Order: sequence, then structure tokens, then C-alpha cells
Amino acid sequence: MELHIKGKTALVTGGDSGIGIETAKYLVREGAHVILSDKEAGKELNEAKAEVEKECQMGAKVFAMAADLANNNAVVKMAKQIEEQHGGVHIVFHSAGARGAADDFLKLTDDDWMQTIEIDLLGAVRVARAFIPQMLKNKWGRMIMVASENAFQPYEKESPYNACKAAVINLSKCLSRSYSEENILFNCISPAFVKTPMTDAMMEEVAEERNVSLDEAEKWFVKNKRPHIAMERRGKPEEVAAMVAFLCSEQASYINGANIRIDGGAVESAFG
Repeated sequence: MELHIKGKTALVTGGDSGIGIETAKYLVREGAHVILSDKEAGKELNEAKAEVEKECQMGAKVFAMAADLANNNAVVKMAKQIEEQHGGVHIVFHSAGARGAADDFLKLTDDDWMQTIEIDLLGAVRVARAFIPQMLKNKWGRMIMVASENAFQPYEKESPYNACKAAVINLSKCLSRSYSEENILFNCISPAFVKTPMTDAMMEEVAEERNVSLDEAEKWFVKNKRPHIAMERRGKPEEVAAMVAFLCSEQASYINGANIRIDGGAVESAFG
């Protein structure tokens, strides 16, 4: 299926790994120019750029740009640079995020909460505020934000992350009601237990705690902590990226204000 995004410019935050880099690959294969962004410039971001460049088709180009989304000035500076150098964006896939502080609720401090809020909620707010004007100027836009199964099926040790991801879905829905007449569409995806650096770190913790291999840790975790995943495995980043790429496209012109679960059945309720 052709996505009709040749020549469009896309920003992918959290673009140096996981779902971000796999989505970037889909977009450049469709001829879109992609700007990979992550918190820091350096080896990982440069290697991601080189990896995505191998997938380019139809004249697509790849760029790399660092910005700390917990710093509003850094986001504003990045937006200004993108507008000056690329004429603004048409697509934003906001993939950047972090698990943040995780512990018993009564042990979590205000600082723990704010650390997660700064990245997982205010990061989304800052990115939307910085790049919606560019979409308005270009008279076409798609913004996809990453939420989580945690928004529907919260886990007791991750209350800040749970709350932030629920808020991201609400934010996206709010924005979808504000700019649809300008042909700017906002949607969320809610992955569950996908192989990313964040879940890799979780599995390393489990492996250390249980003194088992990473493979054994993952099998134990799926069986005991995520028993509703019908696929009985972690998801692959490219399985999520395929849906994101579709939501970025002209073909998704009647999908707005939606949240799409890509979770292997992880959320127990049919209506979550």
C-alpha cells in the first residue's frame, strides 16, 4: 500500500532505537524525509542515522538532531532549526519517553513524580506546542504520540508512568478536536511489552533478581506478570512501526483522536 507521503518531512523523537528507528525506516521507504531526534548527539544517534539511510527510497533523506525534551528551550530551538533548514514538518512521531521512577506508591516522592512528568507528559506537550504551528503553515499534519497499555491496565509499581500515559491519550484527543479542520490529525498508539531499551532494562533487572538468563527472565515475566499477552512473547518494534507509518499517511485521513492498542492481547478488557 502506498502511503502517499513522498516528500513529506517527519520528525521522530526517540529516534535512535526501538519503535522510533523502525518507524523511521518505514517512512523513508515511502519517500519521506526523516529527522531523527534524541536527547543527546553522539555515536548512537549517528549510527541510527546511518542505519535508516540504508532504507531510503524515492529520494528520501535522513537527518539527525539532538534535543532534551525536558528542556523547553531546547525543543523551541530544535523547532526553529527544523523550520529554517527544512521548511517545517508535516509529520511528528513522538516516541521519546522513559519508565521513570518505579516503586511502591508511598515511597515515591514529588521529585520522582516530576521526573516522569517532565519527560512523559510535558515532553509531549512541548513537542506539540512547538510543531503544530509548522503543520498549520504547511496545511497538512499527522502527530502520533506513544501512550501505553499502562493507561488502561496500570501496574502498581509504575504509578507516575501510568498516570502520564493516560494523560497523553487525553492530550491527543483534546488536540484532535482543535485542528481537524486544518487537516492536522492526532492519534495515539498503546504498545505493550515491546522489545525496546526500556523493556530490555526491565528484563535485566528481573534476570539479576532471579539469577537467570535474559531469555528465562522474559519467559518468566510474560507468564507471571503479563499473563494476558496471547502471543506469549515481547512484541517486535517493527510490528508497532507498521501501524505508526499507516497513521502518518494520507490513507489514514479519517482516523483522528484514536488510540490504537498494539499489545498482543495484553490488556485484559475488551473495551480498554
